Amino acid sequence: MATIITMPRLSDTMTEGTVATWIKKVGDKISEGDILAEIETDKATMEFESFNEGTLLYIGIPEGDTAPVDSLLAIIGDEGEDVSALIAGKTDDAAPKEKEESKDTEETAEATPEAEKQETKPKSAALPEGVIVVTMPRLSDTMTEGTVATWLKKVGDAVAEGDILAEIETDKATMEFESFNEGSLLYIGIEEGNSAPVDSLLAIIGPAGTDISGVAENYKTGGAPEAAPKVEKEEEKEEEKKVTPTEKTAEPVAQEASTDGQRILASPLAKKIASDKGIQLTQVKGSGENGRIVKSDIENFTPQAAAAAPATATAPAKTETAAATKPFVPAGEVFTEEIKNSQMRKIIAKRLAESLFTAPHYNLVIEVAMDEAMKSRVIINSVPDTKVSFNDMVIKACAMALKKHPKVNSQWREDSILINHHVNIGVAVAVEDGLVVPVLRFTDAMSLSQIGGSVRDLAGRAKNKKLLPTEMEGSTFTVSNLGMFGITEFNSIINQPNSAILSVGAIVEKPVVKNGQIVVGNTMMLSLACDHRTIDGATGAQFLQTLKQFIENPVTMLA
Repeated sequence: MATIITMPRLSDTMTEGTVATWIKKVGDKISEGDILAEIETDKATMEFESFNEGTLLYIGIPEGDTAPVDSLLAIIGDEGEDVSALIAGKTDDAAPKEKEESKDTEETAEATPEAEKQETKPKSAALPEGVIVVTMPRLSDTMTEGTVATWLKKVGDAVAEGDILAEIETDKATMEFESFNEGSLLYIGIEEGNSAPVDSLLAIIGPAGTDISGVAENYKTGGAPEAAPKVEKEEEKEEEKKVTPTEKTAEPVAQEASTDGQRILASPLAKKIASDKGIQLTQVKGSGENGRIVKSDIENFTPQAAAAAPATATAPAKTETAAATKPFVPAGEVFTEEIKNSQMRKIIAKRLAESLFTAPHYNLVIEVAMDEAMKSRVIINSVPDTKVSFNDMVIKACAMALKKHPKVNSQWREDSILINHHVNIGVAVAVEDGLVVPVLRFTDAMSLSQIGGSVRDLAGRAKNKKLLPTEMEGSTFTVSNLGMFGITEFNSIINQPNSAILSVGAIVEKPVVKNGQIVVGNTMMLSLACDHRTIDGATGAQFLQTLKQFIENPVTMLA
């Protein structure tokens, strides 16, 4: 029996997804747990696993294309099974009479689920003894729905109290969901990769062999109507997805198991590139977490023998080129490349545009002498097991300055201004797909070494996508530092609902005037972007003066 796989909702803000890479091709055998594709959401690119077994009979969304959630993604079934009816009638099953009227297809698809809901009202069923209904948990204050990333238990498995049932994804992170009950897993209400609102039927646990059909029917909630598949020429799609003989022979080499029977940890993209290049994964050393092989490992992999040969062959050519130097004649062709925006990039663009065009920005710039700060840092870091950066010192100084100027630590509301008397500083961290802002709570109460340790921990987990949703919420002020890249001065866009963000530049050695004499000094530029609705120019200037005093004389932060 063929099974329709739809575009999953991988975060609660996701409305559409992009198929970054198809790991499987039409005709491939699929086992439960195999990675079908890599799907791009508004947050990240995620692996999408199959919850079914069979043969991949149809691909509904080609690689690189974008489609709404619940669109036809693929069909899995028995080899040779006819799925033309499923492809053509995915959204027309409830209204076959209107199948030929293409203009009315969407109206029919929207109206049909309402009629089905009325005809299939849940039957009331008493809960059998020992049976527990487990619903989709609320894992954060802002969570309205969740996505089951992975089921760690299957129907029929014994479940003990404290066992991990599944990994559930919110818009911020993926979390393990523990069972608070014992028994056997009798029913799974939300398939792997699917999303459902909070309190929807997630699973049923009870004594093995208990009949829970009435319970499942009673608690089951109807999903959103499935979007109509795009009508395209199927023959052209099949031709594009056909595998060449070279690809067929290379794929098993890239996915073979190691000789000791252990699974080779490799990302799907790394496997695909290895397959295309004919590289055996057993020869590649992984640089990822737990030795996982990633894309860069494959791209940088060069066998010793293969590396030596081209070097020898190209040496004579280089000599001849150097000997016969000719005047350069401009020639070539214009080359451009179009890269589709990831979902994370779209969200960043939307939110920063909203901030820039709704909050009237202005910037205040001040130059800070860093000589005393540099001396203090050397002394602090001479203490064993202590490592403090200049950014840590800036964050500490900001926290103390905000306590003296609470109007900078504010938020705009339509009918009022909210003054925050607690200080939670967000630290902008660049990640592969964009930018995240983990938050240091009650920063003013932290020591320099505590700030340094927390920033390193949060930044590391941000780059590995391991931050919890609560660790990226509640900031009252933000610091962004590009000094490590040699940027001397820049302006940032306010991270709403904050009213200000501080941009920190590099420390520059240059001539300065001290006591009427020109000497060599070290300075740093700070730029404060303010929301004029909440912070007047004089207020922002006074904040920067206080901040300058703390940074230029670090000992005053101990007072």
